[in-house]
Amino acid sequence: MKVAIYGQSFQDHDILCVFELIEELEKFSSNIFIEEGFLKFLIQTSDIKSYDTFSVAIGLDSSFDMFVSFGGDGTMLRAVTYVKDYGIPMVGVNTGRLGFLSTFKKEDVRKVVTEFVAGAYIIEERSLVEICMDSDVKHFGELNFALNEITVSRKDTTSMITVETYLNDEYLTSYWADGLIVSTPTGSTGYSLSCGGPVIAPTTKSLVLTPIAPHNLNARPFVIADDTKIRLRVSGREETHMVSLDSRIATIPNGKEIIIQKSAFTVKMIEYKSESFLKTLRNKLLWGQDRRN
Repeated sequence: MKVAIYGQSFQDHDILCVFELIEELEKFSSNIFIEEGFLKFLIQTSDIKSYDTFSVAIGLDSSFDMFVSFGGDGTMLRAVTYVKDYGIPMVGVNTGRLGFLSTFKKEDVRKVVTEFVAGAYIIEERSLVEICMDSDVKHFGELNFALNEITVSRKDTTSMITVETYLNDEYLTSYWADGLIVSTPTGSTGYSLSCGGPVIAPTTKSLVLTPIAPHNLNARPFVIADDTKIRLRVSGREETHMVSLDSRIATIPNGKEIIIQKSAFTVKMIEYKSESFLKTLRNKLLWGQDRRN
């Protein structure tokens, strides 16, 4: 079994779960690769032997059986920029707070290996969104995709922006708001949810437009088909606005046309039978906790 391990610096007491995973993997004679920055962190804070490494640019390919991310959902989103379109199945071990993407408890980290070997999982194909802009505006390069959402929002001002919005070249509306979120089903439990957007099952073939603090009070989250081409143009009192792809941010001049659409590739997520999406919803959103149930 060929496994990639990724993480960022975190509390010293969380390091133990990384070693537990490595120990379990070595029981099955696994070929282990650790992200080069994460390995340096582990070497500085613990006694660990050297392993093969990988980076965003080199070291990963489609021959890997699993990619394990240690951290919160933000770490999992950054992990997607490593996996790209290689088709490596991903799983997150939660050492953060929320854990809609990093669903596995660190206390159960050994089960990541044992249940995978036992075949107690399914592979879910998660759709992504990507951004295209004028040829003279290239801020994201090849990493022009996002698993959760692409957001346009105000920058350096307390004034609203106007987001002129077209769907498949037909005018929809102009949102007067702090911004607009274009979310995937995976991202529906992220920023979109905190702005009043709906929860969408991860494999649903849809996107959702969620305005951020809209001044037009009748503006509501809008669920659309995921093959829709979304065209945006921002105007406002400032000369620029902000565009974010998950956690990656760029400043864009107002008036530049932004096209958002579903990416041509998907990300494979490992859903263990013991850690389903519905179980995560119940645990994180406290569904079913009403005493009347």
